Amino acid sequence: MHALASALAAGATEHGAEVRLRRVAETAPRSAIQGNPRWLEHADGTAPKVLEATLDDLEWANGYAFGTPTRFGLPTVQLKGFLDTAGGLWARGLLADKVGTAFTAASTAHGGLDTTLLAVNNTFYHWGSLVVPLGYGDPHLKKQSGNPYGASFTGGSSDRPGDVELTAARIQGGRLARFAAAVAAA
Repeated sequence: MHALASALAAGATEHGAEVRLRRVAETAPRSAIQGNPRWLEHADGTAPKVLEATLDDLEWANGYAFGTPTRFGLPTVQLKGFLDTAGGLWARGLLADKVGTAFTAASTAHGGLDTTLLAVNNTFYHWGSLVVPLGYGDPHLKKQSGNPYGASFTGGSSDRPGDVELTAARIQGGRLARFAAAVAAA
């Protein structure tokens, strides 16, 4: 997920966006994390180098890219828990008229990639945000990545996203940046 997030952030930056790469708080028990070598590597090595997302980040941004591993076709409880704390911003209308997009990964080809992205989009609908899907506008997306809902990666515990998936994420970041700038200017 972090590799996809970094590629998406790079794509947004390439299109002029100021980006805050963040993570949500980890709520899983340490025993669960230790049972998955990749999760443990991320929790101990990468996550401490990335600031935790705050409600101030949501208020500040003109656009959002939320990434989550899929859990039975749904976003993780960690991301959902963070999104659930945004009710005060939502009630004051501070999340409306912004742009949102989502990306995901799963360990199996039919692990619910599409439904996870659609579930994240439900939050954007309630906030009054405009959803920017990845789509098929770029030739790379039509021929290689194949997921119009958002960048995604399917792989086992030792796999990492390759050029195909990272390129899709960069394209998605560029789309987010362009649309967020246009909506903010309007």
